[in-house]
Amino acid sequence: MQIDVTGLTKVYTTWNRGSTFGEVIKSIVHRNKSEVHALKGIDFSIDKGELVGFLGPNGAGKSTTLKILTGVLYPTAGEVSVLGVCPWKDRKKYVSQIGAVFGQKSQLVWDIPPVDSFMMNQAIYRIPEGDFRRTMDRLTDMLAVREQMMQPTRNLSLGERMKCEFIMAMLHNPKIVFLDEPTIGLDVIAKDKIREFIHEMNREGVTFILTTHDLDDVERLARRVIVVNHGAIVFDDEITALHRHFGAKKIVTASGATACFCDDAGRELPLPAGVTLLNRLSPTDVELECDTTVTDLSALIRLIGDTSGLRDLSVQELPIETVIKELYNRD
Repeated sequence: MQIDVTGLTKVYTTWNRGSTFGEVIKSIVHRNKSEVHALKGIDFSIDKGELVGFLGPNGAGKSTTLKILTGVLYPTAGEVSVLGVCPWKDRKKYVSQIGAVFGQKSQLVWDIPPVDSFMMNQAIYRIPEGDFRRTMDRLTDMLAVREQMMQPTRNLSLGERMKCEFIMAMLHNPKIVFLDEPTIGLDVIAKDKIREFIHEMNREGVTFILTTHDLDDVERLARRVIVVNHGAIVFDDEITALHRHFGAKKIVTASGATACFCDDAGRELPLPAGVTLLNRLSPTDVELECDTTVTDLSALIRLIGDTSGLRDLSVQELPIETVIKELYNRD
């Protein structure tokens, strides 16, 4: 077990000053204390080589959890063991074994080329010259930034800078890498290149914990998903089980020869139990959500064919965005 978290709790103490003039004056002498329970005793573990999506709405507790795992924050209670050490007690030994990439914060020095920042990291982590050159050459070839890393960081595009951020984080060969919105703002080509890089590093045994609001990243990268909400874990399983968590729902897009689920006057007809109209794309084309535990999918297809003359049909899994939103709302 590379990461083992037991009973992790974090309580923030805040002081309410008030907003009126009288409340502000009164707060000089006395303020009302309140407590915010960011984490409520969560438990989870992560094995070597896993790629885990760590999800949650804003204020759910995911950032607090990651800050504790990286040793930046002290918890109120609970135990954390990462690579056999406590992150906030043995920082010097610990940080040499982890890496981090933050989409909205840079490790690169703005006015110098990334290659100079790489050499700065070499000195910080005391990486032997031979190991440093081999690793840097390999990573720059994988991400195709050999020319770009010689230019000042401020001259690079966002995609080029993020590729260099990954090299910066991986130079000392970390065993665990924390990713926070690593593809935010990137174009499709840059996203694909970075995702390929993450997959390749993961195949070599690097453990990744991915925090993101881009659920396309989660579907393409993560095999397991941990969802936190209101300081508690509400889901922890493989991403395929996330779909099953809400039953066997399917998205059915159907095209009929005549209007689907409409009478001759154009009025909408009642739908079968377990079937919801998501979107009427045209008088003859509809997008439906079908809960196959209530209405059999083949029965729905027959019904559309008998009433409208089926011309085209597609059946898809429930989009990950819908699943996650339902999970938040259900909690």
